[in-house]
This record gives sequence, C-alpha cells and structure tokens, in this order.
Amino acid sequence: MGLLFGYTVGWGTLALINAGIAQGKDKKGLDWFLLSLIFGPLATLVLVAVSKNQKAT
Repeated sequence: MGLLFGYTVGWGTLALINAGIAQGKDKKGLDWFLLSLIFGPLATLVLVAVSKNQKAT
C-alpha cells in the first residue's frame, strides 16, 4: 500500500503544480490538471516548453 500511495500523491501533486504553471501562462488550469493526471511528466514538459504567448490547448 505504501508505494502505490506515494506514487498517487506524487502524481496528484505534479498535476496541481502543472495547473498553477498553466494559470501563470494564461492557460486553463483545469485542462492542464486533467492532462497531467493522464500524461504526468510529459504534460509538464510540454507546458514548460510552450511560451506564455503560444496557445497549446
């Protein structure tokens, strides 16, 4: 139970962080939160690579 719980908490935390980054770049935080729950670190990579003026979603 401990290992699965740790991954779940980490993945959820990453999704929340991505939502905050997205809102800082004038993107929809909820959309990026949901994308992050599915794709995790890949969503983070895309979000960080996209500049503030570009529209990714």
